[in-house]
Amino acid sequence: MSEIDRTALVSAMRRLSIEAGHAIMEVYNRDDLGVREKADTSPVTEADEAADALISAGLRAEFADIPLVTEEQASTHDLDVTTFLIVDPLDGTKEFIKRRGDFTVNIALVEDGVPTLGVVYAPAKSRMFLTNADGGASEESGDFDPDTVGSLKPIEVATPDPQALRVVASKSHRDQATDDYINQYNVADLVSAGSSLKFCLVAVGEADFYPRLGPTMEWDTAAGHAVLSAAGGVVLDKATQEVLNYGKPSFRNPFFLALAPGVPVVPE
Repeated sequence: MSEIDRTALVSAMRRLSIEAGHAIMEVYNRDDLGVREKADTSPVTEADEAADALISAGLRAEFADIPLVTEEQASTHDLDVTTFLIVDPLDGTKEFIKRRGDFTVNIALVEDGVPTLGVVYAPAKSRMFLTNADGGASEESGDFDPDTVGSLKPIEVATPDPQALRVVASKSHRDQATDDYINQYNVADLVSAGSSLKFCLVAVGEADFYPRLGPTMEWDTAAGHAVLSAAGGVVLDKATQEVLNYGKPSFRNPFFLALAPGVPVVPE
């Protein structure tokens, strides 16, 4: 694999996420979302498939030498590398179907098992979070023109108060085990959010802590993980308290904790 042009890749990720967002919103604004069930009984819509096709074609055209994993094509993958692109074209399909707006486009680069570059775009909320090619992370605001970058504001995690933590948890996948775990902390504010937005709320300092005690796949988390890491946060395997890694044989994640440094980790 040749050396990766990180500036060009971040630019392509940004552009493709916006173009995919346009395709998603075209479906979102229709009466019929084209919902059906996948083989695993999880829902998929025409928007998932349109965004997947658009992003995949763009990345393969510009970065053909970097292996590509996407949620909608996961069954075709036989990945034995540690550096690859990974895409969830529409994270938060349940939020999309319920027209709640908490859904995102996610594109990330994983290098040596670690997400290093990523873009998370929430088209219905007009929010975009992205890593910078040379380090750090930003939130973009403006018109989200695919070819013209808007205003970029550097983002970083907040300094948490362990006696008054701000916690964000899943909107569609919250369960009693998650609530029981959260109740071990001193929580001042608990909000629900969908999709990978939860990582980004920690990254911009709007929350301190996102615990996930439920099933996720690597494409659900890689872009948000990259943004949070670039903003100074960490994502830990809950059981080992080691940094969550990528390129696992099944792409399935263990339970994890996404947090700003200073949040105490309650042991098993």
